[in-house]
Amino acid sequence: MKWITREKIKVDRVACPWLIRNFIDPEAEFVFLSRDTEWSKIDKGILFDVPKCELGHNGEDVSFNSILKKYKLNEPALLLLGDIVRAADSHPRKPHAAGEGLRWIANGFSKLGLSDHDILEREFAVYDALYLECKERTSDTRKPAHAPSLFEIASIMR
Repeated sequence: MKWITREKIKVDRVACPWLIRNFIDPEAEFVFLSRDTEWSKIDKGILFDVPKCELGHNGEDVSFNSILKKYKLNEPALLLLGDIVRAADSHPRKPHAAGEGLRWIANGFSKLGLSDHDILEREFAVYDALYLECKERTSDTRKPAHAPSLFEIASIMR
């Protein structure tokens, strides 16, 4: 399927293709068009992160969040990643702290002079790594940090 968005991609328009390719459509083809495209006239393909589309910004949600909701992707790691993407791409009331770092990375990639497809190819590894960290942080098997009691500290000191 063709997935269509605006050119000159950054945070959300990189995160969405990563999400689509990994969780919705492994054979997805991404098309990047000029900002001044008449989006309402496009009738072949799925629009995302363009004005007035279903898979766009809604309230504080960015397109990544809209895609999660439409395709009922509710894995905790993806929801956490959605919070980070939202913080990096917009200005939510309670931004996730990791969003600022992701914004810096996206801005750096945009300055490399790469095509949108080359940015996807290179930056997908960033999202792979961030997703794995989100999985770790949302895992039920994650061991809580153990703070030693005063008794344990005293017994070590002897």
